[in-house]
Formats: sequence, C-alpha cells, structure tokens
Amino acid sequence: MTITRKQNGDNLEIALEGRLDTVTAPELETELKQSLAGIKSLTFDFSKVEYVSSAGLRALFEARKALYGKGSMKITHPNEIVMEVFEVTGFADLVKTE
Repeated sequence: MTITRKQNGDNLEIALEGRLDTVTAPELETELKQSLAGIKSLTFDFSKVEYVSSAGLRALFEARKALYGKGSMKITHPNEIVMEVFEVTGFADLVKTE
C-alpha cells in the first residue's frame, strides 16, 4: 500500500493506494499516530483503494476515535467493493463517505 499525506494547516488528506488489510493496516496506524496532533479535518482519498479488511476498518475507526470531539473525518471516492464492506459492517453509518 502507498500512503500519500498532504497537510494544509489543521486539514490533513491521506490518499491510499492498494489494499488496506492485515499486512498494511499497521503502516496506516503508524502514520496516523504521527500525523493527527492538531488535526481538525481528516480526509481519506480511497479512489485507488482496492479492498478493505477488518484490520483496515479498525485502523480507520481508531482515527475516528482520535478525532472524536476535536474534528471530523470523511472518506472520498470509495469503489463499489469498499463501499459494500462499509455498508455491511455498519461503518458507513459512522463515517461520512463521498
């Protein structure tokens, strides 16, 4: 998985490419732990994400928890497969998707 990070003040965009799964989720978790201080708006660009596993959902949920009461989080451009995972697991009810 490739992680591309763009920060503008307290806005952070993280673009992911590849699979967000058991192997790659720890890499995203590490990036988020280093990047979320002072962030009020977090956007994940999923336009190049092929698949998300439960480990990937956990990493995203941890980011949401870290921002709770401090800022917002959204996921943009999830493909049909990823969106189905979000809907089946109830994750789509927890995070704004566009």
